[in-house]
Amino acid sequence: MPNQPPEIVAAVDLGSNSFHMIVCSLNKGNLQTIDRLREMVRLASGLDENNFLDENTQNRALACLERFGQRIRNFPPGSVRIVGTNTLRTAKNAAQFLLKAEQALNHPIHIISGIEEARLIYLGVAYSLSSNANLRLVMDIGGGSTEYIIGTGNTPKEKESLHMGCVSVSNIFFKDGRLSRNAFNQASLFAEQELEPFQTKFHRKNWDEAIGASGSLRAIARVLQAKNWSNNGITREGLDKLVAHLTQCSHINELNLPELDSERLPVFPGGLAIVYATFKSLGIEQMAVADGALREGLIQDLLGRIYDHDMRSATVQSVAERYQTDKKHAARIKQTLHIMLEQLSKNCTWARDEDCAQILNWAADLHEIGIDIAHSQYHKHGAYIIENGDLAGFSKQDQILLASIVRSHRRKFSQILFNNLSSPWNVYAPYLALILRLAVLLHRNRHEHELPGFTIAIQKSRVYLQFPADWLDQSPLTHADLIQEAAYLKSAGFKLEFA
Repeated sequence: MPNQPPEIVAAVDLGSNSFHMIVCSLNKGNLQTIDRLREMVRLASGLDENNFLDENTQNRALACLERFGQRIRNFPPGSVRIVGTNTLRTAKNAAQFLLKAEQALNHPIHIISGIEEARLIYLGVAYSLSSNANLRLVMDIGGGSTEYIIGTGNTPKEKESLHMGCVSVSNIFFKDGRLSRNAFNQASLFAEQELEPFQTKFHRKNWDEAIGASGSLRAIARVLQAKNWSNNGITREGLDKLVAHLTQCSHINELNLPELDSERLPVFPGGLAIVYATFKSLGIEQMAVADGALREGLIQDLLGRIYDHDMRSATVQSVAERYQTDKKHAARIKQTLHIMLEQLSKNCTWARDEDCAQILNWAADLHEIGIDIAHSQYHKHGAYIIENGDLAGFSKQDQILLASIVRSHRRKFSQILFNNLSSPWNVYAPYLALILRLAVLLHRNRHEHELPGFTIAIQKSRVYLQFPADWLDQSPLTHADLIQEAAYLKSAGFKLEFA
């Protein structure tokens, strides 16, 4: 992240129904929205029965991103956050699409989990509302998933992401725009079944107010108001009237709702079924609608990173505490890593990268969390937790990168783990894992006293360590560990030399 905060920041949400972009000026921590773009790409409609994203949909999406890219392509690194949601989580060929999408935008795209999406949505909603202490339920219907969050102020407390959205439900139950009472009942029942395991958690008795935060919910609220079926957001009574109107029609073209955007019409029935089922299952009578959503949450999260309130660092500390790691030991390793990076920065580009330093610090904090599962193979257990856990602030790519480094910090060192990482991490990560291995090795005795002054240098695949005279002779266990480490690294194509 640059030392000087950027003057303009942007967030892009590659949703399953629409792509959204928001651009804001940033002045002394204050945001001013200067541009908004939205295109209904309907990405979820491009998934075939095997969850491959078809070429036509990819081309439509890339054409949109080329237009977005014209606005943000030259923004400096660290000033733009771009995330993909449900469809890009699901698509088996997402990696190939993302390569082309990143070229169009000239910024990295991160895939986030449903739970992380829920956290960011809540953040966006909280930002758009006057903060109060009331417990609020926030609901957001996307193209392929629906998020439910209970929180107070700026803090989400309960989060869930369900695999149903306005595009997917419309495609399943209202094919080609055909409507019927039976189809609507089936769609609503499907949504109720998805909600059933979480009905108690999100029921009306557990919150004070309900807030809707998506295009589907805003569209429903506009229709209800225009028809005079509700003058207070979305109400249960208004929904009953809208459902009665919809189920009397045999096709979406007969709905005759002028206030409904024609682009939203094909996915409107699916969104309505999800809302209707939610009101029924959770005992909701009335729901207000907010302007804030995922992209506003992304901007707020980006500000945290710019002003050193990175949610990821807070998450790492929370996970380290949960798994009862040795904080003093981690601190010693981080200090040694800092010394190494300072020396290596003269000749190694990656050692000067602040993101690399941050990743290494997180890896040092988390490298022993697997011990809480089992001492044997604990590096593998730790990597599994990091890769598969719901880690607030982290994208899936972040978690895989961090997991790969933790997995590689001891024993066998396999380059294969890094081959599928996105650039530049496929090049940088093996070196990060390598110096973490050496830092952990040098502190294996877990003594409080400081290490002697040493030097480290790396030239391509050759690693040089130089210690004070006689120190290795006086530290036979460390000497033996370094001999063993040289053998591990040799099998991975590195040559470790020490004296």
